[in-house]
Amino acid sequence: MSDIDVDEEAAALLSTANHRYTTSRKRLVAALQAGEGPLTITQIVEAEKSLPQSTIYRNLTILEEANVVTRIVTNDDFARYELAEHLTEHHHHLICSDCGHVIDFALDAETEALLDKALHQAAEKSGFQVSAHQLDLIGTCASCS
Repeated sequence: MSDIDVDEEAAALLSTANHRYTTSRKRLVAALQAGEGPLTITQIVEAEKSLPQSTIYRNLTILEEANVVTRIVTNDDFARYELAEHLTEHHHHLICSDCGHVIDFALDAETEALLDKALHQAAEKSGFQVSAHQLDLIGTCASCS
């Protein structure tokens, strides 16, 4: 989302959770912002060599608790991390059930509106109140197929 300053929003979210927006956390946010899709810890370490892996783990936990970062769990041994959707743009994921690779994708506005309507109708049948949606498509990526 170009309308917001990610650093300002991250600082505000962390402050609400009684944490500071430290230099290490700023570097993590920058690495996630620069990444092409959700990143594993290994990919974050490679992108931000100035931070020890233990610092990355510790700070990702805090950033996740403060709703700055979202963790995506796949079938492999490695969780992926990305900036929370409210700091970026609404999107969905393609998740490979073989290698765990995660690819972001977005739908055009018309398709997104139709999907949102269909999901709300499905939820209403169970008396469920939808506040948002996220869609993960599970399958096999081009490298694995």
